[in-house]
This record gives sequence, structure tokens and C-alpha cells, in this order.
Amino acid sequence: MLQPLFIAGPCVIESAEVLDVVAQELARLRDKYGLTLYFKASFDKANRTSIHSFRGPGLEKGLQMLADVKARYGLPLLTDIHESYQAAPAAEVVDVLQIPAFLCRQTDLLVAAARTGRTVNVKKAQFLSGLDMQYPVEKAREAGATEVWLTERGNSFGYNNLVVDFRNIPDMLRFTPRVIMDCTHSVQRPGAAGGKTGGNREYVPAMALAAKAFGATGYFFETHPDPDHALSDGPNMIALNNLEALIAKLIER
Repeated sequence: MLQPLFIAGPCVIESAEVLDVVAQELARLRDKYGLTLYFKASFDKANRTSIHSFRGPGLEKGLQMLADVKARYGLPLLTDIHESYQAAPAAEVVDVLQIPAFLCRQTDLLVAAARTGRTVNVKKAQFLSGLDMQYPVEKAREAGATEVWLTERGNSFGYNNLVVDFRNIPDMLRFTPRVIMDCTHSVQRPGAAGGKTGGNREYVPAMALAAKAFGATGYFFETHPDPDHALSDGPNMIALNNLEALIAKLIER
């Protein structure tokens, strides 16, 4: 049985100060509980609801800010890429390249990520079943990826809402031993907040514990010191000061 890993961090790189506050707490939790914990933040959120939404500092500046976090706290890094040209420069800094859910069928993006030699984390699209994820895994492996993870983040069955079918977790475990539950994006209400995404962060702990019951081998949390004032995905992010209690429950035997 694999030990669970954790992925956590702010949705998007807002500032060096926010990165530092979050990374300091994550490093403390890593050391206290002996966790395998990856720091996550996006240098560019290309899939925002509105053209006026904050997207981040961009590739070059964002990767430098992530590199600073790694140097200061020794946390391995994960970030998402949206275009093939971003794979190689991102791979020089981060340990895991993440393929966004809406892009998980994009062959060129998967191949570019796989060819870097980094671990590739593919988020399951909101319109696919767990069993459908066999094919993105095959694409990445045949392109040279040595380690491929899959992440569950819910399905769209109606307007402005997501539903999680937890059977997707054991289904995806057929293709890779590392299946991660995205506990915060799965409580999103896409486009439901007047030109931005809403969410129900109060359901995040239940999502995580249900995923544990279905055999998840990793957990993904977007977290922020002040989610109500975060620049992206605030309604579904867990407050940084609430993260420790949830992690402690998830690692209980």
C-alpha cells in the first residue's frame, strides 16, 4: 500500500508573501508528520471564467518565484501547464507537471510533458469517466513518462455544479497506483459567482475522507491564509489554519 502524498498550495501565484506564508506552514506540517508533500501554485491560470480575472505573474517570473520556494523550504514542486511550449522550461524548475482537466485529451500537451522526464499528473476531465483515463495514461507512458498520476476532480451533470463519483478512484487505480483526490476543485461551482467560480469549501473535509474510503493514494488541497480574499478559487479553498486538522485525520490508521 502506497503511503499517501499531499499536494497543497495557493491556486495561483499572487505574491511572494503569500507563497512564503503557505510554504512555511506546509514545510512545518511535512516535518511534523513526515509527509510526502508537494507545493502547488500556478504561474498562469489560462482557464479563468472572465478575461478580467487575475491570471498570475506568467511563465518566467512565476517559475523563478517557485524556484525560490523550493530553495528556501526544500519542498518539491508541482505546477500546471496549458501549452506544449511551457513543458520544457517548467520541467527545469518543478518536479511534477500537471495537465489541467479540460486539456487531458490534448495529445501534444501530454507528449511534451512526458518527454521532459518529470512526473506527469493528469487531472480527469469533468466530461470523462475514470475508465476513460486509460488513454491519457497510455499516451504519456508511450511518449516516455516513467511516472504518471491521475487526479479525480468531479464531473459536470448540470449547470454550475460538479458531482463526484467516487467509483472513479478504484477505476483509475487500474491504470496507475497513484490516484489523487482533488478535494478543493471538486467542490467548485463553475461560473456560478457572477463571472467567476463559486464553491462550497465546507464540503472539503468530507470529500477527502470519502476519497480515503475509496482507496485514494493522494490528496490535493488548494489553501490560502485568507481564502475570502484570494485572487482565484477562493470559495473552494481551505483556510491554511484548517489544513493540519484535516491532514491529521487522513493519516490516522
